[in-house]
Amino acid sequence: MNAPSPNDYEYNDEETFLDESDIINEYDVDVEELPDADEEGDSHGDDDGDDDSEGVDHSIHIFTGHTGELYTAVCSPTNAALVATGGGDDKGFLWKISHGDWAFELQGHQDSVSSLSFSADGQFLASGSLDGVVKVWDMAKGELKCTLEGADGGIVWVRWHPKRHLVLAGLENSLVCMWDPDRAPYVDVLSGHASSVTCGDFTPDGRKICTGSDDATLRIKDLETSKVNVVKGHSYHSEGLTCLTINSDSTLVLTGSTDGSVHVVNLSTGKVVSSLMEHSGSVEFAAFEPSSGRHSWKAATGGLDKKLIIWDQYSSLRCICYHEEGVTCLLWLSKYVACGCLDGKIWIWDSLSGNCARIFSGHSDAIQSITASSNGDFLVSVSLDGTARVFETAEFK
Repeated sequence: MNAPSPNDYEYNDEETFLDESDIINEYDVDVEELPDADEEGDSHGDDDGDDDSEGVDHSIHIFTGHTGELYTAVCSPTNAALVATGGGDDKGFLWKISHGDWAFELQGHQDSVSSLSFSADGQFLASGSLDGVVKVWDMAKGELKCTLEGADGGIVWVRWHPKRHLVLAGLENSLVCMWDPDRAPYVDVLSGHASSVTCGDFTPDGRKICTGSDDATLRIKDLETSKVNVVKGHSYHSEGLTCLTINSDSTLVLTGSTDGSVHVVNLSTGKVVSSLMEHSGSVEFAAFEPSSGRHSWKAATGGLDKKLIIWDQYSSLRCICYHEEGVTCLLWLSKYVACGCLDGKIWIWDSLSGNCARIFSGHSDAIQSITASSNGDFLVSVSLDGTARVFETAEFK
């Protein structure tokens, strides 16, 4: 039975008394189990209950080698302890989880390190900077392999080909560059966008490149035929793209925009197959669930409207998870989704039930990037507070 509303009662100035006939149930209460009067209730799910307290830090390791804001982090796909971070101090670092005194500086950049990416085999790390240079680092030798130049514009993001040693980068000057690090001077320049290339990647099968731009277009290039599909217009985004994600069988790409819209595009035809319109603010990050294919997919999007939204192919909107501040980044942890937020907190959500399973505190400023160790035991986050923090996530594998 629903609880009565205050409007269901009429009040007057006369005193009201209860007698035994008004009693519905009686319960014995252990006074020692009652919370103190100054304790606040927790309305966000099954977490520690102290996540809203000032000064709480759930991290097990803090890396403080940087001297400025941090923007990017990535874990090695083959070494569960190895992490790379980069930021506004023009530096990148390699360091190891639970090895507080071990760090290797990625030296040589002249501006902010904006993006980092490990090759699929873990042999190399690419660091991209707003100085327009990508550096490739040899993990086995612990040294610089080569410097990839010729971009002539700040690097926004870098990605590795899933099967070959090719590096792809999106630039502020509207270009996309691709290098073969074994032939460092060689560069393939892909033009067509009219503004900064904000997001992009190879498809998992390595056959196509998808890039999104501030010009509100998505470009899909087939590397074998050089054919390009351009997605734009009234049925697509009206403002710049902020993020994209590609499903596991390379058939669909999902994109988000500052206009709050989310669209799913068929990679073969370049046609919009689904438009998802539940966000009310800029969509900052999107990720397909790792197992998502053509016939069954699930995806997560997070935005400045303080929402994480779980979508699936059958019901479109599966659930909406609300945060205290805007969502800046997210990743899948098995059936869970981890969200980094502007308030420095990381929320872990059950994608099936829509319940919050955990809130990690520790950062004092906005989180810019989160990444998971290859064994799933740890989550690493970087923040504008100048620190990288490690949290235990084995329970969410």
